[in-house]
Parts: sequence; C-alpha cells; structure tokens
Amino acid sequence: MLSPLATGICTGAAVAGLVAGGFEYASLWSTSQIFGRTLVAPRRPDELAITFDDGPNEKWTPKLLDLLACWDVKATFFLIGAYAEKQPELVRRIASEGHLIGNHSWSHPNLALTGKSRVQEELRRTSDVLEQITGSAVHCFRPPFGARRPAVLRVAREQGLTPVMWNAMTDDWKEPSEERIARRLIEKIDRVCRRGFAGNIVLHDGGHLDASANRGPSVGACGRLIEHYKRTHRFVKVDAWSL
Repeated sequence: MLSPLATGICTGAAVAGLVAGGFEYASLWSTSQIFGRTLVAPRRPDELAITFDDGPNEKWTPKLLDLLACWDVKATFFLIGAYAEKQPELVRRIASEGHLIGNHSWSHPNLALTGKSRVQEELRRTSDVLEQITGSAVHCFRPPFGARRPAVLRVAREQGLTPVMWNAMTDDWKEPSEERIARRLIEKIDRVCRRGFAGNIVLHDGGHLDASANRGPSVGACGRLIEHYKRTHRFVKVDAWSL
C-alpha cells in the first residue's frame, strides 16, 4: 500500500498530466473551441475551401496559381509576413487573381508559447505588409501550427482578424507522394462531409523553415482533389463562411 505522501505525489502527477493534456488539446487541436471561438466550417457539406499555408514560395506558388486558374477555383492563402515582404509581385498576383489572403504571422512562431507583445507585433506587422502590397485589408488569420491560447485569439480579434482553423489536413509538407496526400485528404473530407460540415482543407505552398521548400507533391495533390470533387462540391474562399 502506498504511503499518504506517495499517494499524494501520484495524484499530483496524474492531475498535472491531465492539465498538460487538456492544454495541448485546447491549444493545438484544430476544431477545439475551448480557448475561444474560431472559424472551422459551417454545416454546408457541399462546400470545400482549399487553404494554403506558409507561402509565398517563389517556385511553387506560381505553379499552384496556374493550376487553380485552369480549374477556375478560388482559394485562401495564409502568408508568412517575412516571405510576403520579399515577394510583393507574387502576393499581388495572388490577390489580383481573386484569391483571399490571410495573416499567418511574421515569422511562424508557436504563438501559444509567445508573449502577448510579440503576438501583437507578429500579427500587426504581417497585416501591415500585406495591406501595403495589395491595397486591401486583411480579415483572417491562421495561427502557425494551429497553436493558440485565449490571449492569442483576443489579440487577433482586437486587430480585426478572424481566427481560422481547419478540419482536413495531412502531412503534405513531408510526404513525397501526391497520390497519398490526396487519398488521405479525401478520406478526411468525406468524413466531415458525412457529418454534415463543409471541408476546410490545409495544404502548404511554402515551408516555414525554408522559403523555397519543394511543394510539388502538394500542388499535385491539389489538382487531384479538385478533379475528384469538382462535379459534386462548390469550392469557396473562407470568407464565404461569414468572417
């Protein structure tokens, strides 16, 4: 039998584990609303939003834009501010072709572990650069890694930004097969649509550790998804869901 001291230590450890697990779920699980309201997807199972994170990428974002233009599909691009500042013409092209541009922070830190003043600067600086380049206000924000805490969501809303998460993502940033990326996403999209929700899909046209990361598999997977769903679903930008 454990002594009272040992029992107390074990109980304390168990509680600490539950607290840590709860924080991880609330801050990182894409559909969690525990730390505050975020936009995921409405009950519109016939709609899909394709979103791209971590761009712009000088090589792969133009190829992606060409692909989207061929299919006449509009998407949402959550851009890293430091990359956007170096690629203003590419950012202008994204906007001019009718796609929605969102804030993905300046340098892609884990905002759940970042001080409030830096969170404010990461978001403000990015929105300022994007608005200077495109001439249009930015209204949506996706936290890097999906990581957030109540203060992060408050800062975003204070700056006029709606936090946007997702309900369909796979590891396209490291998966070399476009077929496997597309197949895994199709499984997830079909699941959320069967539950009565729209699909909010994440792919990556850039890489937060490498501005010129190879995103060929992600671009190829995007084409497969569009071809698979074009006849059965309507593709929208996330602002169609009341930002």
